[in-house]
Amino acid sequence: MNKVQSIDLNLHYGDFQALKNINFEAQANTVTALIGPSGCGKSTFLRCFNRMNDLIENVKIEGQVLLDGEDIYQKGLPVDELRKKVGMVFQKPNPFPKSIFENVAYGLRVNGDNTNKSHIEHVVETCIKQVGLWDEVKDNLKKSAMALSGGQQQRLCIARALAIEPALVLMDEPTSALDPLSTAKLEELIYQLREQYTILIVTHNMQQAGRVSDKTAFFYLGELIEFDTTKTIFTSPTNTKTQNYITGRFG
Repeated sequence: MNKVQSIDLNLHYGDFQALKNINFEAQANTVTALIGPSGCGKSTFLRCFNRMNDLIENVKIEGQVLLDGEDIYQKGLPVDELRKKVGMVFQKPNPFPKSIFENVAYGLRVNGDNTNKSHIEHVVETCIKQVGLWDEVKDNLKKSAMALSGGQQQRLCIARALAIEPALVLMDEPTSALDPLSTAKLEELIYQLREQYTILIVTHNMQQAGRVSDKTAFFYLGELIEFDTTKTIFTSPTNTKTQNYITGRFG
């Protein structure tokens, strides 16, 4: 069964239609890259999976968005429960002004896990190790996360997202604010995380999409133009618009 899916998804900001009849699916334990020019609907589409667009005024959404076969826009579905299942990593690192430890423990505490200290410590250590940060911070867990470098902060934010054991991880240009070395570390991490997680990543970096993703979806002016294996998209796309974009003729 598909991990996530959209069926005839349309989204309007007032009179402007940002997404047009999007049909999409991604299987578990895969990385899907969302590519396309700025303003084409990639981030809007990504935010449909944790219902962050609900926070924007005059948004109208039609169609279905499924997570593990359940329509996340059905009436009565508690949005806060949904967001516990969906981790989000933003364009710029956004650690909380708390210690390194408490940044990762935050999701557990919000979800009511305040009593089992040893469990929280185990999860925090496991997640920090998962993102390859443990050796760099293990002796400074009580220090402020704000003192970390940009690349370290972004990996910490991913650890924070993983601590809630999400069904889905969303990444919105997670390396755009990072230096090349930090970007390389993060790309390696994303590649490894597919073994346990389903990931959707928005990126403007064609080489990055090629390196980290199993499938690639090309968006243009609110439409999903082409969706296929990453190798097919980059070597033999069927749509001329896709070909023109990945070869740099526009974008």
